[in-house]
Amino acid sequence: MRFPALHRFLLPFAAALALAACHHQNAAETSGGSTPEAAVQESAQLIRDGDFNGFWKHALPPADYATMRADWSELRPADRPISPADRARFEQAMRQLTAPDAEKTLYAELKPKLQQMEKQYKDQMPVMIGIGQAIAGTAIAQSKTLSEGQKKQANDVLATLLPWAQQAPWFDQDKARQAVDALVATARQLDLKTPDELRTLGFDDAMKKYGEAFGGLKKLLAIYGLSIDDTLDSVKATTVSVEHGQAHVQIAYTLLGKPLTADAQMMLDHGRWYDAALVRSVRQAHERAQQSRAAAAASAAAPAHAASIAPAAGSSAAAPASAGSVRAPAKAPAQH
Repeated sequence: MRFPALHRFLLPFAAALALAACHHQNAAETSGGSTPEAAVQESAQLIRDGDFNGFWKHALPPADYATMRADWSELRPADRPISPADRARFEQAMRQLTAPDAEKTLYAELKPKLQQMEKQYKDQMPVMIGIGQAIAGTAIAQSKTLSEGQKKQANDVLATLLPWAQQAPWFDQDKARQAVDALVATARQLDLKTPDELRTLGFDDAMKKYGEAFGGLKKLLAIYGLSIDDTLDSVKATTVSVEHGQAHVQIAYTLLGKPLTADAQMMLDHGRWYDAALVRSVRQAHERAQQSRAAAAASAAAPAHAASIAPAAGSSAAAPASAGSVRAPAKAPAQH
């Protein structure tokens, strides 16, 4: 499943350092937050820890969490079919990443390629990254799902990441070795041999794999100077206003040392606070799943209905033929 609005939590939401360890442990077991700020910060702490199952359990009202689990197989994205070539590439990559001594083997292969790429692309890298920023900025501007405020927040993040991406030591040999080690460790932890395995995972197993992959991504980015944990730890959530069970929360945080802000709308449900956009998107996904089930049931019922009326139609058509097949009684011979 494509997580609805999950990207909203990765940078702006984080746990306040003042949260006690026992309070965090209870967050995964308690739905929602006692205050709007607590809901934001506890959800972000669970994401920081890679506990995506705990995140969904905490971030959704109990009924919505239950329906999400029940709908999981139908909420998976309608990805294009896996081509034989894509399957072969995935399987080969996983074999290479999980092979004995994969760290040494892969780094030995990467080292000369990295040296060649440094000579060829080092001077061009800032320009190439700048072009990438322009493409991403255009996509943000043309987005029909982001509000103007969200577009501004996304552009602020993009502008902050650009200098880092242009100056990061992408061709550093020691960091490349560390990156290979992180990739190999993550691949071994994921233990996926085919892409089909990922698509057929149940909810609990999928959440575990997502957490493992997220942990590997954080390690990889940290090697090149971008600490997701530092960003999450810097978050401070403040309630701006509360009215009729709705709260406007502003989140201040730092990304690569630059202060940024984001906004979230929270909703009150049975005395607990939840991210309104996240709950709404999950409920809409559930409605789509129900519609899909209804359409599938109707499609399956149509042939059965047609088959049930076919014999009746056939018998009525055959009736005249049957009547015609009955011979008239033979005439008695004439008497002379």
